[in-house]
Amino acid sequence: MSRLPITKTPKVYVGGAFIRSESGRTYPLKDATGNFFANIPQCTRKDLRNAVEAAAKAGPGWARRTAYNRGQIIYRLGEMIEARKADLADALMVGGASRAAAAREIAATVDRLIHYAGWADKYEQVLGNVNPVASPHFNFTVTEPTGIVGVLAPEEAPLLALVSLLAPAITSGNPVVALASTARPWPAIVLGEMLATSDLPGGVVNLLTGFRKELVPTFATHTHLRALSGVANADERKALKLGAAESVKRVKLSKAEEPVDWFSDKAQSLYAIRDFVEFKTTWHPIGA
Repeated sequence: MSRLPITKTPKVYVGGAFIRSESGRTYPLKDATGNFFANIPQCTRKDLRNAVEAAAKAGPGWARRTAYNRGQIIYRLGEMIEARKADLADALMVGGASRAAAAREIAATVDRLIHYAGWADKYEQVLGNVNPVASPHFNFTVTEPTGIVGVLAPEEAPLLALVSLLAPAITSGNPVVALASTARPWPAIVLGEMLATSDLPGGVVNLLTGFRKELVPTFATHTHLRALSGVANADERKALKLGAAESVKRVKLSKAEEPVDWFSDKAQSLYAIRDFVEFKTTWHPIGA
């Protein structure tokens, strides 16, 4: 007797749990041959606000972790992706990637995580400083996480680009709320399953799927999002910068009209970590 295959019901990963869209809406995802593959949750502004709340709860605990421990957890995530590269290859192939292209993207994603895991307990020594001052004080500068970072992933390199954007933010102790590729969201769905079984605390990374035109305005104006990172077109950049100016948040956006080479070494940098830290300077009197 033949049987019907049991297909996966995709859900988004928010606050350490798998949820459907608050509205119950979905949009169809077709595979590379044009056939229906799955119904993807179409997240709403309410879902985004819920994800920000989850990130706000997880953020302080993540920031208090030692830099060494954060590096261990990010390294472990790279190990998990390496071990489950067959699943991620299938996910990338749903979006039209060849098996060879999928393997290349997964390898680059693992390498990107290992790169930032290595920086986790070192960036402070490079970005922090002891400052010479003309007074009897010991003056030094240290870094602190800036807060919840909103990430807007591009359509190209749906796994590598997403990880390249969220990795520097979590390396320095920030929680992230990320919107995955609209056209190719399946790798983000599978990544969420890996995050759920990793050592990364629930709520540190929250992955949403849906339409950018619905969610970008809320990313721009939500006052608890302290920074924005990702790729946006001209209209989105204008909306994001205007909203960010109102709520005083950092904005680090690449232009969609000038695609980033996510495989390049230039797509990973200490300066990507610096973009999402605050600098605190302390004056300590000498001889008091």
